Amino acid sequence: MVLKTIVMLLVYTIPVVLLSCGSITSPVIAIFLYLISGFGIAGIGMGIMHDANHGAYTKRSRLSHMLSHTLDYMGCSSEMWKLQHNVLHHTYTNIHGHDEDIDAPLFLLRFSPYSKSYKIHRFQHYYVWLFYGVLTLYWVTVKDFKKAGDYYKMGLIRTKKEYYIRLLKLIPLKAFYFTYALVLPMIFAPFSVYWILTGFVLMHLLAGILLSVVFQLAHVVPDMQFPQPDENKQMNANWYTHQLQTTSNFAPKNRLLFWYLGGLTNQIEHHLFPNICHVHYRTISKIVARTAKDFQVPYYVNKTLFSAVSGHIRTLRLLGRMKTLQQ
Repeated sequence: MVLKTIVMLLVYTIPVVLLSCGSITSPVIAIFLYLISGFGIAGIGMGIMHDANHGAYTKRSRLSHMLSHTLDYMGCSSEMWKLQHNVLHHTYTNIHGHDEDIDAPLFLLRFSPYSKSYKIHRFQHYYVWLFYGVLTLYWVTVKDFKKAGDYYKMGLIRTKKEYYIRLLKLIPLKAFYFTYALVLPMIFAPFSVYWILTGFVLMHLLAGILLSVVFQLAHVVPDMQFPQPDENKQMNANWYTHQLQTTSNFAPKNRLLFWYLGGLTNQIEHHLFPNICHVHYRTISKIVARTAKDFQVPYYVNKTLFSAVSGHIRTLRLLGRMKTLQQ
């Protein structure tokens, strides 16, 4: 974890520093450096801040808290992310209306069979990649402010004072990010601002696609269930069985993917044990798979990255053509 932390922070930071100090004279190299930083954004997000914000990186709470702010360093609020991911996604996985990861922000996308169906959804498996690409760009600009309001209405942010404090915290966070990642390169670059803007956008498109696809491969693929509460607002399955019904692993033997994606090839283990560092997932996966078999509950695995992506595309296509289910 220490080695990965150093490597990923350097992969993201070195290109940005070179761009910010005006030492790059070629626009092509500038775009190349932004793309390298894009890989760094995804690597930090999945391999460092994800564990840290779950309290799984280390037992040292201060160090874990400090590393959780690597997300703030990249222009996104770790406080808002914890509410969306730790509280909503992990508690209500694939439950329509509660899990924001399957609650598309635009009507153009449909990730749940309980979402309203539109004719345009028939083509979503073609155009969804553009929306995946703008994920982090939307995140660093609008999403955190919008979510603060949403969570205040939901009661996750309990008082108006806390709501305003969280909004005020976002302003210096965003200002710091855009200053070093965009404004300084624009000021010091010896070539057109157009190239800096292009590189900045491409960086986020790359990071957005990497992050979106990895998380979607865990929950929007064939065999995944979308359980709904009964008339008494109770779930039929216990929480652990629910996680196994709604989560899938992929490419379990690909060690390079496992390393770069922060163990998120083993999403089942992560959902069952979010407080355990991802370096242990491959080991405990054998125990989890054996126990699931013993108790006759599902343990879904796509053997390769290709099979997982193709399964995700098929699921998007199916969701785009099926009618809305009644809750």
